[in-house]
Amino acid sequence: MKTIIEPFRVKSVEPFRMTTRKEREAILRAACFNPFLIHGRDVMIDLLTDSGTSAMSSEQWAGVMRGDETYAGSESFYRLRDVLHDLTGFQNILPTHQGRASERILFELVGGAGKIVPNNAHFDTTRANTEHSGAEAVDLAIPEASQPRNRHPFKGNMDVGALEALIRRVGRDRIPVVMMTVTNNTCGGQPVSLENLRAVRKVCDAHRLPLFLDACRFAENAWFIRTRERGQGGRGVREIVREMFDLADGATISAKKDGLVNIGGLLMIREPGLFQRACNLLILTEGYVTYGGLAGRDLEAMAQGFREVVEDDYLGYRVRGVEYLGEKLLASGVQVIEPAGGHAIYIDAAHFAPHIPRDQFPGQALVCGLYRIGGIRSCEIGSVMAGPGRTPAMELVRLAIPRRVYTQSHIDYVAEACGELYAQRDELRGLRIVEGPEVLRHFTAKFAEI
Repeated sequence: MKTIIEPFRVKSVEPFRMTTRKEREAILRAACFNPFLIHGRDVMIDLLTDSGTSAMSSEQWAGVMRGDETYAGSESFYRLRDVLHDLTGFQNILPTHQGRASERILFELVGGAGKIVPNNAHFDTTRANTEHSGAEAVDLAIPEASQPRNRHPFKGNMDVGALEALIRRVGRDRIPVVMMTVTNNTCGGQPVSLENLRAVRKVCDAHRLPLFLDACRFAENAWFIRTRERGQGGRGVREIVREMFDLADGATISAKKDGLVNIGGLLMIREPGLFQRACNLLILTEGYVTYGGLAGRDLEAMAQGFREVVEDDYLGYRVRGVEYLGEKLLASGVQVIEPAGGHAIYIDAAHFAPHIPRDQFPGQALVCGLYRIGGIRSCEIGSVMAGPGRTPAMELVRLAIPRRVYTQSHIDYVAEACGELYAQRDELRGLRIVEGPEVLRHFTAKFAEI
């Protein structure tokens, strides 16, 4: 059927204000052309991020009421631990307040000056935490990842040959860990194949290197493995998820994505010595090891979210809904990263606005245009996010779709607004940064139109 039916009923609604074009122009200027600085009340459709923006289920809200707020040894933690052990096989599990907290702990322990951390593609906080430790973050995505029209089914894969070449060039002693981001956010929400994960694991074994997953969107990645990878179609999602984690020595997870919650993260480590050091650091900066900076009610919501995220009905609806938006945009002439990823559609901003040079941030110009025309908040993934001195492979705008929040009519509205803006694309103007930090500048930078 053509209609995408949401596998849930709406039990509560959150109204938003319908702003006018004139109001949005004033709001955008007051926010110095940075959507992160716009108040949530002034956004109609919020596609800034899929992180922490999910709608929780009735069972998750029931879990909130069951939450055990005991400081040490909370029953809510043990319920979460049991769910995760059953799903991933990991026994050493630490809760954190969100994924970047897990990254900070990990790289404070394994990073440092002179170290090099390879990844298929680091996302913003992973790169920042790696480099904050003094280490160098190196991206090793396959060439197809930077080709928007290439419909390779697993454009999130790591270039295994490039990984081997890096190890030979710098030596294994300088590489504390190999990271794999599943799905690959920077490259368009693209999945990593099981074949590629196995190949990277083989290289790590040969050189005695630990492999860690940045597994924020592990369930969406597993769905793509089942639906796109040869020989995987007959397997269940949970079975594929378990093999993905069995290939890893550890993982950082922002539960604000595939955990279907508004706050929470995880750090999972197999090696007992490293895990104990992580426990000590977690107590120092996050909280005790059975709550990790979270309330018991948050742990309960996470436990239920990790149960729900691997359900076929949910994942089928989730991935098809994102794909639907991509199809609508392509039909209107808007070039996006093909094929659609799991959590977002990425517009090729360089193709959308070829008259705006890279140093005038075409992605940020498109972000501003979408807010002006439709009250839609989105996020630049390009030269602004990359930071000074870096030239990203692509200039993109991410339309990240919150889980279980928007209906098909909302997505139709987004597609219509993008098509209308595309028809007026020659009116988009470049931007310059007038104020901003050196690291993670996209969050707080202020811009002026050129």
